[in-house]
Amino acid sequence: MSEPGGLRASDVEREAVVERLRVASVEGRLTLVELTDRTEAAYKATTHAELALITQDLPAEGTAAPAPYAAPTRRRRWYVAIMGDTKRRGKWRVDQELGAVAVMGDVVLDLREAEVRTNAIDVTAVSVMGDVKIIVPDGVDVDLDGMAIMGDKKVDVLEAAPGMNVPVVRVHAYAVMGDVKVVGDSRAKPIKRGWSAWREHLGLTHEPRDELPRGGHAWGEQPWGEQTRSEQTRGEQRRLGHD
Repeated sequence: MSEPGGLRASDVEREAVVERLRVASVEGRLTLVELTDRTEAAYKATTHAELALITQDLPAEGTAAPAPYAAPTRRRRWYVAIMGDTKRRGKWRVDQELGAVAVMGDVVLDLREAEVRTNAIDVTAVSVMGDVKIIVPDGVDVDLDGMAIMGDKKVDVLEAAPGMNVPVVRVHAYAVMGDVKVVGDSRAKPIKRGWSAWREHLGLTHEPRDELPRGGHAWGEQPWGEQTRSEQTRGEQRRLGHD
């Protein structure tokens, strides 16, 4: 008889985990990048054990939840740059619609580590001879509309497979001699992701030898360019012999 955790997962069970992740995000337990990564993992899971791993640090189903978070009124939160720069990165809370205005300046909104307390992120971006960049995790669903006059509006995000119930980012872009760009994680500076526990569980802690970075070394091996004490001693003896 197979172990209970080894039983094959069904589509209904995967969707249930995805919904549980969405609720956890609204409760402030997951950042946008965590929600996106775990949603992708849930759809790729083949067994009950893999699904359990994705939600192991979340409250059990049926656990009494604390008082619901009181979201503010639907007032848009603005980030403005006029002949300057405005950037929002790292840990922050998204609990209302967002607005970005760049006039001969730059606005960067990095949503990857944000706590998203809404079911979808809504951004209005206005660029006049400036640049608005919105950074999202690869795998989210980006809905971009609006207009560009002598400017550009574009999406450069790796999309999830069709049929996945992934986070949604809606961007209403208005560019006049400027740019509004929505870029994915692979096009931006990397951030630290909380996958270490899962990678250990799946046996992915060590990189394959043929994927080691230039100048790197496998676990347990001597780093390139470094010598052991005995190697240094032999090298010194050879140099003395030549002198």
